Amino acid sequence: MTNNDILRRIRYTFDLDDSQMIAVFQLADHEVTRQQLSAWLKKEDDPELETLNDPELAIFLNGFINEKRGKKEGAQTEPEKKLTHNIIFMKLKIALNLKADDVLEILKLADFTLSNHELSAFFRKPGHKHYRECKDQILRNFLNGLQAKYRPTPSS
Repeated sequence: MTNNDILRRIRYTFDLDDSQMIAVFQLADHEVTRQQLSAWLKKEDDPELETLNDPELAIFLNGFINEKRGKKEGAQTEPEKKLTHNIIFMKLKIALNLKADDVLEILKLADFTLSNHELSAFFRKPGHKHYRECKDQILRNFLNGLQAKYRPTPSS
């Protein structure tokens, strides 16, 4: 999964328009233009697509945490220079104030089951003996589950 894909999915899931997306960046003390945002949100096959780098996605996720949980006093969290799926997963979990059971329920909405032990391995520090790298499939299913929970399809 690319950073651009993750940003597009979050935008769609939480029904964020351009102004709201720009405001999320501002909550992390970062200015982006509508043109930058538009270029990041283009489809993968669009020649005008600009790659969203790790620090920019980290800034957005920090702003998303501020949006959902309230901005903390003092200096803002420094954005990571290198993002992993584990960090993205953790930031979304924090922003939405999810407990392990909530995350497991969201994964079930995407028809994906995981044990509590498997889940906790994603949130450990990289040097920990039980640490496990979060692969594309897990993050994709989590994002699909979030979409099912926060933007359900209207019943016919």
